Amino acid sequence: MTWHWIAAHPNELTFASNHIAVVEAEGKKLCIARYKDTYYSFAYKCPHASGIMADGFIDALGHVVCPLHRYRFNMQNGRNVSGEGYFLKTYPVELREEGLFVGL
Repeated sequence: MTWHWIAAHPNELTFASNHIAVVEAEGKKLCIARYKDTYYSFAYKCPHASGIMADGFIDALGHVVCPLHRYRFNMQNGRNVSGEGYFLKTYPVELREEGLFVGL
C-alpha cells in the first residue's frame, strides 16, 4: 500500500452539506467522508449500479447511503448493511502532522 497526500488539513477539502468530499489520488476519484470527527475514504461509485456516492448521504448510524437505490454501506469496512450483498471499496485514512493521507 502507498500513502497519498490529500490535503494539508481536512478543512481544505470541499465537504458538501452531506459531509462527503471528492478527491483524486493516483488519477482515481475517491470520496472522503467526515463522521463524528473521523475521516473515511471509499469508492466514488456504488458497486451495485454505479451511483455517485458523493451524491448520497451519511445516515444517523454512520453508514454511507447510495443516492440511486438507498443501499447502505459501513464506511469502515465497506460491508453492505442493508442486506443486498455488495461491498463498497474502502481505503484507510490517516490524519498526520503533514496532512490528510489515503492509502491505495
